[in-house]
Amino acid sequence: MHRTLFPRPGPPGTDEFAMSFTSTPQGARLARLFVAHCLDASWGHPYDSEVNETLTLVTAELSANAVRHGRVPGRDFHVRLTTEAGGELRLEVSDTRGERRPTVVPPADPDAESGRGLLVVTALADEWGVTDRLGGPGKTVWASLKAGRRPTESTLADR
Repeated sequence: MHRTLFPRPGPPGTDEFAMSFTSTPQGARLARLFVAHCLDASWGHPYDSEVNETLTLVTAELSANAVRHGRVPGRDFHVRLTTEAGGELRLEVSDTRGERRPTVVPPADPDAESGRGLLVVTALADEWGVTDRLGGPGKTVWASLKAGRRPTESTLADR
């Protein structure tokens, strides 16, 4: 079965998009583009909107973590984007490494080039968490964002 990367906009009321990606840096990049496209083409959040930019950045961080820490050779990671009651957007990134649960810990070395992804997710998302992956081995890391909310510099500093 052939699946296109960018689905055509669904009918009004479409409330879910989901796709699997290879556990590679290219897969993480394509997951980010997939979410940005779905938000723009189907749900009316243009690429340059604050909602699209925020959720795309969260997607990039969670997808990079799935590739770096959740990779099992030969297994893909899965991205699911849904709208919830009240206009909230929910992003889920699932991988097959259930024993490696993410936690927010500031990097030991303040000059380190990595280790801040979940700090970014914590600052940008209204909520986030980790659950067991439904229907298979692994975990799902999820984040939610109110569609009309935009983090300001003061809310980023407060977190």
